[in-house]
Amino acid sequence: MVSQKDMANAIRILAVDAISKAKSGHPGIVLGMADVATVLFTKFLKFNPNNPEWLDRDRFIMSSGHGSMLLYSLLYLSGYPSPTLEDIKNFRQLGSNTPGHPEYWKPAGVEASTGPLGQGIAMSVGMALAERILESRFGSDIVNHYTYVLCGDGCLMEGISEEAISLAGHLKLNKLIVLWDNNKITIDGSTELSTSTDQKKRFLAHDWNVIEIDGHNYNEIENAILTAKKSDKPTLISCKTIIGFGSPNFQGTSKCHGSPFSLEEVELIRKNLNWKSDEPFFIPSEILQEWRKAWVKNKELYEIWQKNFEKKDPKLKNEYVRILIDKKLPDNWSETITKIKTNINKESMATRKISQAILADLVPQIPELLGGSADLSESNGVMVKNSHVSVTKDNYSGNFIHYGIREHAMAACMNGLILHGGFIPFASSFLSFVDYMLPSIRLASLMKISPIYVFSHDSFAVGEDGPSHQPVEQLALLRLIPNLKVFRPADAVETAECWQYILENRNDGSMALILTRQNVQNIRTEAKENLVAKGAYIISPAKNSPDAVIMSSGSEVMIAVKAQQLLASEGIDVSVVSVPCRELFEMQSEEYKKQVLGNVPKIVVEAALLVGWDKYIGNDGASWGMKGFGTSAPYQKLLEYFKFTPEHIAELVKSCLNNR
Repeated sequence: MVSQKDMANAIRILAVDAISKAKSGHPGIVLGMADVATVLFTKFLKFNPNNPEWLDRDRFIMSSGHGSMLLYSLLYLSGYPSPTLEDIKNFRQLGSNTPGHPEYWKPAGVEASTGPLGQGIAMSVGMALAERILESRFGSDIVNHYTYVLCGDGCLMEGISEEAISLAGHLKLNKLIVLWDNNKITIDGSTELSTSTDQKKRFLAHDWNVIEIDGHNYNEIENAILTAKKSDKPTLISCKTIIGFGSPNFQGTSKCHGSPFSLEEVELIRKNLNWKSDEPFFIPSEILQEWRKAWVKNKELYEIWQKNFEKKDPKLKNEYVRILIDKKLPDNWSETITKIKTNINKESMATRKISQAILADLVPQIPELLGGSADLSESNGVMVKNSHVSVTKDNYSGNFIHYGIREHAMAACMNGLILHGGFIPFASSFLSFVDYMLPSIRLASLMKISPIYVFSHDSFAVGEDGPSHQPVEQLALLRLIPNLKVFRPADAVETAECWQYILENRNDGSMALILTRQNVQNIRTEAKENLVAKGAYIISPAKNSPDAVIMSSGSEVMIAVKAQQLLASEGIDVSVVSVPCRELFEMQSEEYKKQVLGNVPKIVVEAALLVGWDKYIGNDGASWGMKGFGTSAPYQKLLEYFKFTPEHIAELVKSCLNNR
């Protein structure tokens, strides 16, 4: 008879063989948590390897993503189509299906497995919240699953975990179960070197349920998960384990955390575990068959779900299919955006206010739009009165999440919401606070998923709050991230077109919308074609052949237009090019770029550090941007102080032309 110990040891053997062959990897966590993972997958986890994308499956997140061989072993043994045994043999090799840190692997099974510690536990909060919101909208007969997270000591040390568990406890996400690999070891050695935190008290303080068990005792593991599933709070299960369990020379030490075992040590592990074969990657057929039966416990649940889905009210069923399966926007949404563009208020307004007015029309039309803010919703304009309803622990049916002052967790939760499915999440803070969010933004871009970031207070024109709130380097930082498109609209029409492009291309990578605090004047009057989609375009043409081109973005475009008018009075003809999205402009044809920029000097104007603009400026152009931090004063005074005036830009153009 195959025992749970035999099944757990199959995980261990596959892992040490793969890591040893690759001469790279982290065997400690796999050997230590194999028992917990075996109980979870064989007795509790709801999944279907024949339909890995089943929407009501449980989610399993490897927050300790360095232990990816644990996940690969589980997926292979459980009968998922990928990874195959050959994939496991190619662990960490170029082009393989088993990279060292898979992050998010769409073909099957890898919900999230993060390299940066703490990201997984934070994303799991978004996943668990997604389940609660969808259940409130579509019913527990078709939405009823759990989110399980495997995390380690490092995940709980990272600051993001504090924000995440605080939010999860506040919202009473009782279907979130964290399995903590409590082995008290990090790469440097014992956790006593760096922390004295009582994690039990910490989680209890955040209104979690906490259970402590021996992570190698199968009965204790099973009873703990049973208890957690009955809790009205999220649950932390502290699994006291031995890192590198089974390694005679290295278990319980930091030496097995991130270093592969020698072939000699692998053989000793085989003997120590009473493994019956010396052949690498060999799993006895009776053990493999037992593993392949693990999902049978879910077969009846899967069939019941299918019947419930077929019986669902047609209206709800159609909406479920549209949002979660077809992933299409409502049919009438484009009419809404057309109406917005043709009826934009011509008064001067801050682009944050313009964006808020746009959302007021879009949110009721697109129920999957899920807003959120880091406590600044009144300032950044993302919460729309009469359209947004707050998500609370007593009512998950809302469409706006109050993340609190938790930018780091907010960005990670959005990643979890997207990976779960069913939402187009957008969330907001001030641009100067993007630094708190960068790790999660980078991870979203790496995974090629599509959260929408709405950043207001885009420059030193924030004014009196001073340099701490006045972003200067953040635009450049965001533009440096691959797979992230950064939009900085100049006026109302461009703001509407930004939202239009973002929603139409919502599956094409992450998007950041950068908005002003101060009012801007409307420049565009014609809005039939979405010119933002080109990334850059001539917003104010020269009367004849231009002597120069002024390139700008955001609120500085109007300054450029006024400089154009001053130059025209002196017989100097220039065109003004608005650059709402540099990334999109780079995707255009060389012919189009030449049509917009011509062969004349280019003068770039932007109230930020001018990283990345050199390629446009060339040898005969010029630029005006920030060279340091801002300062505290009314923004009109700051525009003069930093020489962002039409007069100065006009002089810059003349100087550039005179120096040719």
